[in-house]
Amino acid sequence: MSELFDYKKEMSQLRFTESQKKSLAEAAASAAGKTAKRRRPVFRGVLIAAAMVMALAVGAGAAGVLPSPTEIFAPLFGGSVAQTEVIDKIGHPIGASDSCKGITITADAVMGDEYSAVIVYTIRRDDGERFFPEGENLDNRMLMMGGFGGASWARGGAIGSSWFVDQDPEDDRIQMIEATSSDVPLTHGTADAEFEDLRIWNPETDRDEILYPGKWRLRFEVDYEDCSVHLGGGEGFSQDGLNITIDELTISPIAVQVAYTADLAVVWDDAPSGRESPKNAPQRQKFLENIEILLTKTDGTVIDLTDSGGRMSPDYEANVSHCSKGQVFDEIIPLEDMASISAGGVVYEIPHN
Repeated sequence: MSELFDYKKEMSQLRFTESQKKSLAEAAASAAGKTAKRRRPVFRGVLIAAAMVMALAVGAGAAGVLPSPTEIFAPLFGGSVAQTEVIDKIGHPIGASDSCKGITITADAVMGDEYSAVIVYTIRRDDGERFFPEGENLDNRMLMMGGFGGASWARGGAIGSSWFVDQDPEDDRIQMIEATSSDVPLTHGTADAEFEDLRIWNPETDRDEILYPGKWRLRFEVDYEDCSVHLGGGEGFSQDGLNITIDELTISPIAVQVAYTADLAVVWDDAPSGRESPKNAPQRQKFLENIEILLTKTDGTVIDLTDSGGRMSPDYEANVSHCSKGQVFDEIIPLEDMASISAGGVVYEIPHN
């Protein structure tokens, strides 16, 4: 097993080869219920994203006037005055697109912070007809995207998830939101994105079927303003037999990430590709899942972020494990609406200047 272990409860690290179609579909069906509960009601579907690996690099540009990032992100992540101010500051239009067999995929816009980013894509029918067959929508049918299924500019230990949104079931388009986090900065880079065969789950046959065949490849620049606040460095806590030191906590209106070091090098048991050994589950819980992250808003609301994705890399020479854990928020939370955030019980006040 690789020394770097990328973990996300809602994302199985699967490749879309023919031999894995059935496994992918089953994993997606299992994860659909979990993700739908976490997302706000506008999120009507989910997508299981492929692992963060290198994609083919072919791009196409879009002509015309690009919609503003606020037009793209506000309906998805909140449209209050404070939220749109954040979008205006850090959002960046893209406008790269590719068409194949009557379907066009466009990368609309990106926003993020130092270690996390969100990209919104629009998938539309070129003939203007209803995107789904009559009577079908994201409420009763689950979609899956083949190929790489997203952008590949993220380096380091990258994790991510994607999901579909249908703001108007009667029109010719849907949107796909891709959220990515890494342990190295993401604010600049050239992204290559590859998509193949938009698939739909058929509950009658208990299999996935091709809804729209095709291959789409995009290349575009990722460039946005980092609005992160960096907290902590050296604080510690103990739990589950580990002494843990917080290296850095990074928070923004978009996401949170905690980097920490545990005083034990995790040892992984080998397991078949796409599966987890029973011996590894307790290790994952000990080093990742059990690390509590709580965000307290100024109105007293507490948001539990403990169920965030994470990654770890053991250093056997030093007998430590370098870990990080975090996620993109379901909605934009302006910093002035945050009071504090805690990791493993260590509390940090959030500055508002």
